[in-house]
Amino acid sequence: MLERILPATAAVVASSGERGVELFPEEEAALGNAVEKRRLEFVTARACAREALARLGLPAQPIPTGSRGEPIWPAGIVGSITHCAGYRACAVALAGELLTIGVDAEPDDPLPQGVIGDIALPEERRWIERAALEDPAVSWDRLLFSIKESVYKAWFPLARSWLGFEDASVAIDRGAGTFSVSLLVPGPTVGGHKLAGFAGRWLAADGLLLSAIALPAR
Repeated sequence: MLERILPATAAVVASSGERGVELFPEEEAALGNAVEKRRLEFVTARACAREALARLGLPAQPIPTGSRGEPIWPAGIVGSITHCAGYRACAVALAGELLTIGVDAEPDDPLPQGVIGDIALPEERRWIERAALEDPAVSWDRLLFSIKESVYKAWFPLARSWLGFEDASVAIDRGAGTFSVSLLVPGPTVGGHKLAGFAGRWLAADGLLLSAIALPAR
């Protein structure tokens, strides 16, 4: 499903169940003493990543984890990984095609009580309240959370710094399945210009909410 909201230049591999793959020592080190659930998620995500990289012509190689938990891709590759109950996915692309990718998948269920106050700006909360009344078929609060997760994943490889939920303002287009993001903190310089925001796409299907950002290199 994720491929439906990403450009054709991105190689996408997803799985609805667990998959096995032999981990490299660097990946085992990243897992440490992780509980079984975390290990299964990690291994399946790495299996998807191996296949996605193979579609770009790259051999199997370690994808270790950085200090913020981010996957460290081979030179010349950008990518993003997501996992939630019943869905694991990886999207990668050549850095000459895309500057960064951020993807996220979430169950299409409302956020737990009290969480929305931690992730949404006042204007975002007002929008969610209206959208929930007009179109309750989608968990708009969870979609906002998903989009902000995608924003962070797209931001971090470019800025190499933290970005909080409160540091980005999201506007969702319900009909077009798109969204725009305005950064509320100074962005990094990308292609000679200060990054001021992102544009992306979202999808609600099969009980899931998916969001994706892919910043073109040209």
